[in-house]
Amino acid sequence: MDTNTVLAIVIGVVIVAAIIVGIIWFRKSRERGSSQTAGQAAGAQESASSASATATSVRSVAKEAAAQTTQAGPSAEAGATAGAEASSATDESAEVAETTEAAEATELDETAAQSDAAVPAKRTPVVPDIAPVATPTANEPVALAEAAPAAPAESAPAPVVESPEPVAGRLTRLKARLAKSGNPFGKALFNILTKDNLSEADWEDVEDTLLLADVGAEASAQLVDDLRTDARVTGKSDAAEVREALRDKLIDLVGRDTDRSLNAAKPGAHKPSVIIMVGVNGTGKTTTAGKLARLFVAEGKSVMMGAADTFRAAAADQLETWGARVNVPVVRSDKDGADPASVAFEASAKAKEANTDVLIIDTAGRLQNKANLMDELGKIRRVTEKNLPVDEVLLVLDATTGQNGMTQAKVFAEAIGITGVVLSKLDGSAKGGIVISVQKELGVPVKLVGLGEGPDDLAPFDPEGFVDGILA
Repeated sequence: MDTNTVLAIVIGVVIVAAIIVGIIWFRKSRERGSSQTAGQAAGAQESASSASATATSVRSVAKEAAAQTTQAGPSAEAGATAGAEASSATDESAEVAETTEAAEATELDETAAQSDAAVPAKRTPVVPDIAPVATPTANEPVALAEAAPAAPAESAPAPVVESPEPVAGRLTRLKARLAKSGNPFGKALFNILTKDNLSEADWEDVEDTLLLADVGAEASAQLVDDLRTDARVTGKSDAAEVREALRDKLIDLVGRDTDRSLNAAKPGAHKPSVIIMVGVNGTGKTTTAGKLARLFVAEGKSVMMGAADTFRAAAADQLETWGARVNVPVVRSDKDGADPASVAFEASAKAKEANTDVLIIDTAGRLQNKANLMDELGKIRRVTEKNLPVDEVLLVLDATTGQNGMTQAKVFAEAIGITGVVLSKLDGSAKGGIVISVQKELGVPVKLVGLGEGPDDLAPFDPEGFVDGILA
């Protein structure tokens, strides 16, 4: 193989390599985005110039090789032909690459120019769907870009304001629920007392039934004595007379003429009338506060609530949910663990400014044996009274806790002074006698009872309705 043939082959290999490089370069050039900066456009132009120079150099080498092949004779004719074809292909690839690169470089130049004109100072990120607004300078006018129509913001659906159930309907439901609860308190008493002849053992059973229902030892002994002296029970009377005698005695124990109205509902009440909710953990204070707000809204009063339970993370959110359902504003801290007294102070100030009828302050649950937490309740009351007098302190008791609730109630009464009791979870409970014992021990009335988990399952306590429900 002579020198010319080897030269022709080398030239052909060089040409093919140049074609491959041109194709790879061309593909990479296509992937460049139109959002590149002016510096990237300048780099692209330099690359285009370099590729063009490379292509020109390859074409010169190919032409020189072709001339040498012609002089070499027939032996190198085949290699020269291949070189010419490769040179032609290289020319076409180079021309396409140059044309494409020039177009892309022009486009990048225009994009950079528009960006520089629209933002003469420091570049800022462009918000999607909002066209950049040109900032005019003192020296040259700037064309304002057409603002793209902004998509309308999706507004959150407004909470549906509910209409709470009136008080009359709640009292009717109280009787019905107590009657259907299967409470054995009244039924057990009635079954014993309707016997023909009551023995000493029967009277002991009566007292045991009262004790199991958390009536309390003193109240149970008093009720047994009253029943034993009633001729309608000891005589051979019919069941209706026995039931009526038992009903009268129970109503007397519960408190027939006790004033159970909330201070906020009394004539001449302060405005705003402040109610503080207290109790141990898990009795349902926050839920009761929300239900109480609904009760006042049903009576046509304006209400505000203060989320002074800053210990439990979800307490303020829970209270806001209750308030939103009846359009009652809630004052809360913007951080967890804040001083509850500061929240109470802010809530009383805002309620005073808005001149609302009622302010309900929810407090954190606390065990009665924690002296520092009980002292905190006193601080909440003192701070609140710098703005408004506190008319009501309601102790929320779980009716199922029985006599344990009595110990709790005594400590809370000493720490903050309570004016009334709310019995939650009363429906379906065999512990209905707690109503009698808590009033006898504390000397304050049961003012409200919780009937269930529904939003309107809170009603003013009605002694006759309560007794009729457990005797049904």
